[in-house]
Amino acid sequence: MGTATNKQHNIFVAYFRVSTAKQGESGLGLEAQRFAVRDFIARHGGEMAREFVEIESGRKSNRPELGHALAYGRKHKATL
Repeated sequence: MGTATNKQHNIFVAYFRVSTAKQGESGLGLEAQRFAVRDFIARHGGEMAREFVEIESGRKSNRPELGHALAYGRKHKATL
């Protein structure tokens, strides 16, 4: 995948994860992550193509949405 400094790769894919359903429902953890990512993308003149959200404990290693985000990024030559 590309880098933020490469003008050919100004398309971004975001992957957000929170640990608990309560965090996901409240939006508190997700909104802070979204703000940080959107700010980064805006500062680099990019565009967010898609975002993937996962509500999963940090103890678990099975992260299907991360796999989807990586696959999407590769297919569309986007930066994750």
